[in-house]
Amino acid sequence: MSDRLNIVLVHGAWADGSCWSGVIERLQAQGFQVRAPQFPLTSLADDVARLREVLEFQDGPTIVVGHSYGGQIMTALGDEAPNVVGLVYIAAFALDQGESICSGTPEASAGSRKMTSSTTSRPTSTRSGLG
Repeated sequence: MSDRLNIVLVHGAWADGSCWSGVIERLQAQGFQVRAPQFPLTSLADDVARLREVLEFQDGPTIVVGHSYGGQIMTALGDEAPNVVGLVYIAAFALDQGESICSGTPEASAGSRKMTSSTTSRPTSTRSGLG
């Protein structure tokens, strides 16, 4: 097992894993194990299932980074991803339990859904820096 964190990058709805290519190169140059899987974008459930598949193959603590719709995918993981030690939202949807990007609410129609750039961490006994 590496002493560096794994990083899984989750793309948005109008992109694919290749949109992270520059980020992947920089992180790999620093020694991180980085994955940017493709998501089927057929349903939220299918996308979450794909993320769970990818996370099963990560050896050790993993940070999940999402952009745009990718935020909804990683938020939907809930607490059922034991190797995930942090979530990073990059201009991504950080929705509450049961909330959807297209929930049909007036706020969603007006385009005022919560978007954020922040980090959410889960407690962990492993400490590794990203720098």
